[in-house]
Amino acid sequence: MRAWRPAVGGGPLPPSSVPPGARVRQVGGTLLPGLRDAHVHSGLVDLRAVRAGGISQVDDLGSVPASVAELLAADDPELPQVRAVGAFLTAPGGYPSDRSWAPPGSFREVRSVVDAQAAVGEQHRSGARAIKVVLHPGAGPTLPARVLAEIVSTAHGMGLPVVAHAEGDNTVRGAYEAGVDGLAHTPWTERIEDRLLTDVAQRMSWISTLDIHGYGSDTAELRTAVDNLRRFCHLGGTIRYGTDLGNGPLPLGINAREVAALQTAGLAPDDVLTAMTDLDSPAPPCWVPGGLDRRPSRFAGSLCTARVLDPSPTS
Repeated sequence: MRAWRPAVGGGPLPPSSVPPGARVRQVGGTLLPGLRDAHVHSGLVDLRAVRAGGISQVDDLGSVPASVAELLAADDPELPQVRAVGAFLTAPGGYPSDRSWAPPGSFREVRSVVDAQAAVGEQHRSGARAIKVVLHPGAGPTLPARVLAEIVSTAHGMGLPVVAHAEGDNTVRGAYEAGVDGLAHTPWTERIEDRLLTDVAQRMSWISTLDIHGYGSDTAELRTAVDNLRRFCHLGGTIRYGTDLGNGPLPLGINAREVAALQTAGLAPDDVLTAMTDLDSPAPPCWVPGGLDRRPSRFAGSLCTARVLDPSPTS
């Protein structure tokens, strides 16, 4: 067995690196930290199939908080670990309040600065690990700047980061100026100008979600997103692997097309693995039974054979 370490300059570790006296389990292949999909909607997908496909942790970026709480309370070993943001915080009548896939409770309309404080508090009490806001002027009303700023300030005061769905011209700038910590999607509706991108890369993280722009087909939106992501990474920006599971025909589990798109954007195999892992998470490790092939042309297909490593019956 070989293990992989997600770090700058990281790579596979030989079995001889195991500390003396450590408990050892022989599994063969390549051992990986738990693999995470940082953008999932748990109410729209079969999470058991997601775990069976090699993902040990998901970040739920918008579902009914009570439904997520039920998942967590079930403590089902066939489910991935779930961290959630609670409901989408949006303007009255804003996205996704008019979408058929967004049931009541999956979004919270925020009506004022005072209401912003209440909305964040509600998500916090429901167990949210972050707060998600919506900036999508092309789909309806969007949060006023003062309300957005209050959401961010209140969330930060509670120790919660804020992630934004930013879709449309100047929404990335608006999110950055409001102090938002991350984007739920790589921007795809506009090319982010270099000066803004330089600032954004110093403070914000992006979740990739490249494959939703074509599901394997070449599109203008995909090309724009890949260009933005390539420049963002070149500037030192932090990227997290995420697929927006629940949005269209995406594979449940590790998505080879998402991995390949990240490689097209300039990420080396080790960079992709770093984007898929969170060393602060207690998620169970994953492993590639036949060994991980890190050659760029074969990496995506090889990684898709990874599976979550179940606890040893004797542990």
